[in-house]
Amino acid sequence: MTTATFPATPGFGSPSGTALPDRFAVAGRPLAAVTGAEIQAPLIQGGHIRYANLDYGASAPALSVVSAYLNEILPFYASVHRGAGYASQISTSVYENARNIVREFVGGRVDDSVIFTRNTTDSLNLLAGCLPVENGLHTGEVLYLDIEHHANLLPWQTVPHRSVVAAPTIAETLEKLREQLADGGISLLAVTGASNVTGEILPVRALAALAHEYGARIVVDAAQLAPHRRIDISADDVDYLAFSGHKLYAPFGAGVLVGRPDWLDAGTPHLAGGGAVSDARLDTVSWTTGPARHEGGSPNVLGAATLAKATQVVAALDQAQWHAHENTIRSFLVEGLRRIDGVTVHQIFSDTDAEDTGQGAGTIGVVNFSVEGYDAGLVAAYLSAEHGIGLRDGRFCAHPLLKRLGLPSGSLRASFGLGSRLEDAQRLLAGIQELRQTGLGWDYVVDAGRWVPSNDNRSYPHWAPNTPGTAGAAPCAVVD
Repeated sequence: MTTATFPATPGFGSPSGTALPDRFAVAGRPLAAVTGAEIQAPLIQGGHIRYANLDYGASAPALSVVSAYLNEILPFYASVHRGAGYASQISTSVYENARNIVREFVGGRVDDSVIFTRNTTDSLNLLAGCLPVENGLHTGEVLYLDIEHHANLLPWQTVPHRSVVAAPTIAETLEKLREQLADGGISLLAVTGASNVTGEILPVRALAALAHEYGARIVVDAAQLAPHRRIDISADDVDYLAFSGHKLYAPFGAGVLVGRPDWLDAGTPHLAGGGAVSDARLDTVSWTTGPARHEGGSPNVLGAATLAKATQVVAALDQAQWHAHENTIRSFLVEGLRRIDGVTVHQIFSDTDAEDTGQGAGTIGVVNFSVEGYDAGLVAAYLSAEHGIGLRDGRFCAHPLLKRLGLPSGSLRASFGLGSRLEDAQRLLAGIQELRQTGLGWDYVVDAGRWVPSNDNRSYPHWAPNTPGTAGAAPCAVVD
């Protein structure tokens, strides 16, 4: 395997494998064990290599502890809330206790509702149906930035809303939001906790104070923030918080919405069905209150349980060690990419700190970049086929932001977390260096909207129904 280093730069190792400085040693090993960490990826040129997973921002691998917990509770899986049987009682207990665990994880208030959903998108759509209404009209508008993931952008387009183009700095962006809030008429400020495109953290506490100063509430899309930073919605005075288990090292795609119950208890039930009612008649219905109001039908018991277990593991991490591990990989990767001719690292704000200051500034384990002269999808296909590296290309379900960054056809995103190691970043740098120096080592074609190696004869598990190039283009990668 090629040992990657910063090109022609003393002090950061060499192609012959000279040791890196001590400041990088903290990220030499994973911080936590994850399933699939030793998957062997077939290379297009022959042979296999350990798969370097740099796509945590899309779906993170399950923690090994969570996988073991799943195997422990799976034999007891049964219906919840409706069964008197032994397994049903256990499943109900596990499911309801998961609410308490998640509430504690985010520093929730005693009366906060904890509603399990399909994912962050589902959670925010649920909240959109609970905005205050009087005489059939919404009592205020939703205010949001242009940097949002579609999950925190599209739901608000169906209700009265205003959008703000983020300024070049976080400080200026807060002032632009203040101007809109001061105009009046805003009932909810919807913001991301950390950009899924660039990894830049927004100052959640300051944003919450700003919203409340002008009589609005705040909802934070924490899909990217929760797997990387501690959250305390009581201390930060956040009204609503949404995040997903599949980004927080848990399988099954459960999501959660945590927040103040008054809007939720009065809002339109998210799923009309069994369990959401106190009494149903042939033509009318009396809806219940509490989480059950929005959890119609049989819930994702195992998804909620594994999500809760993952939060316990993350909550127990040594915070200093956790952040040092992640910041080290990120700084190594960013410095290395910036030293390669023709590579650009992208960010939204010029005043984002390299390290988390505790006030919301800083970055998480996400790095966005592009390679001059190459389509992002082609680079991703090359890295996968020739180097066994998995990362994300496209527009990351954040089309307005990518267009404003001058990347209408997309860019590349490397994302990492607890199971990552410095070697993953080294492998990526080696692959990009090789691309810039010698070009592609294989021929690639576009198939079903995606770049794939031509004449790809690599073998895949017998149970995998699709081979590369047959699954179609990723929905957030398609160019308008």
